[in-house]
Amino acid sequence: IKNIITHGAMVKGYVGNEMFEKALDLFEQIDIELDDATYTIAFNCCAKLCNDRAMKIGKELLAKMPENSRNNNITSTSAIDMLMKFGDVESAELNDVTYTIVFNACAKLGNDRAMKIGKKLLDEMPANYRNDNITSTSAIDMLMKFGDVESAERIFRSIKAKGANIYGALMNGYNLNGESWKCFKIFEEMKEKDIIPDEIGWTILIGACSKSGMLHHCQYVVNQIPLNIQNKIRTQNALIDMWGKCGSIEKAKNVFDLVVDRDTITYNAMINAFALNGMGTQAVELYRKMPNNLRDYISQICVLNACSHAGLLHEARTIFNEISLKTESIITTMV
Repeated sequence: IKNIITHGAMVKGYVGNEMFEKALDLFEQIDIELDDATYTIAFNCCAKLCNDRAMKIGKELLAKMPENSRNNNITSTSAIDMLMKFGDVESAELNDVTYTIVFNACAKLGNDRAMKIGKKLLDEMPANYRNDNITSTSAIDMLMKFGDVESAERIFRSIKAKGANIYGALMNGYNLNGESWKCFKIFEEMKEKDIIPDEIGWTILIGACSKSGMLHHCQYVVNQIPLNIQNKIRTQNALIDMWGKCGSIEKAKNVFDLVVDRDTITYNAMINAFALNGMGTQAVELYRKMPNNLRDYISQICVLNACSHAGLLHEARTIFNEISLKTESIITTMV
């Protein structure tokens, strides 16, 4: 029985030998779900041939590509590249799925060409897709990544039935573009409409609080986070970061102590919180307690920064000498 690995190996062989038509024959026969690598090869193969058959197969594959593959940077970039080769993305017959893929790919690429294509597609997008929450979320996300806050807000306002994900995309965009204060206004709008943020939405709001540095905002938002969300590690990590940046080191430590299964981000957030609040000794102590397998270059930068702020030169040198892989950013921190 041929599985995806066998098919993948055969396709790779054909493409490697520039036998693109043979590869397409195989894609037409495959009736099992493709993995990300095979989708990428397929799109590259269709882009190389760029004939009617390749266009047909490429678009069919794109239409049935699952959500997890759409979130893969390499796969989505090869998809947009294929559509460009088909005579520019604008002429490709797009549906809600392909619009979403292209917007996501343009957002990830973020270069001038991607901006031009993304905005042109958006201008020409049929009205019926504009009220699709998934497509509009990816469009808002793309515009925010381009720094075009006004256009993103315009799309947001034009959507009749907004879901939590649309609000999340807008608030995340405000955080990206240094307009975090607008998140609180959006949060109030959500409350008025009885729309409850999801886990990602709460994390974005906590991020806005971190950037605002206003304690009353922080406490106000935290008081409304449901308990089941407060107990999620992503939320707890964001809260440690927020309290640390707002100077409430005790509250940051309280959250840290509640985390059952600490990960790298948990430790890094707490070490950084100590560093920001001039508590170098505590940062070093926690770094020493942190399991070796969880330490990364960010942990090392955070603890070296903490030593620097607190004038702990001996500790900084000791830690620096223990680091086997000294990246440029670690060396810069030490200097």
